[in-house]
Amino acid sequence: QVQLVESGGGLVQAGGSLRLSCAASGSIFNINGMGWYRQAPGKQRELVATITNGGSTNYKDSVKGRFTISRDNAKNTVYLQMNSLKPEDTAVYYCNVVLITSTTIIGTIPLGSWGQGTQVTVSS
Repeated sequence: QVQLVESGGGLVQAGGSLRLSCAASGSIFNINGMGWYRQAPGKQRELVATITNGGSTNYKDSVKGRFTISRDNAKNTVYLQMNSLKPEDTAVYYCNVVLITSTTIIGTIPLGSWGQGTQVTVSS
């Protein structure tokens, strides 16, 4: 099982951008589904975006058009480019290996253990 380490979070003003990285300890070449989740204070962890090995992506409705998930199998890294950030995007962001069961993010199942995550704080 690969270990995943998230990085790239920080404090940004509303409207700003951040790029998160998720570095795997081993090859992700044969891992089909990868996903980014987030957990805001007092709320449940929620799925934000997924990507397959073939490059198919899906997003939570509230981030569509603002966030972009991508992966570089040669670098064993998954990215989350976040633009036009809003205060409601404030959360700890996590990546994980996922089982994608449909053409949307509904039904996606996290398969690995959770890392430390990376904090994203968006000020108004």
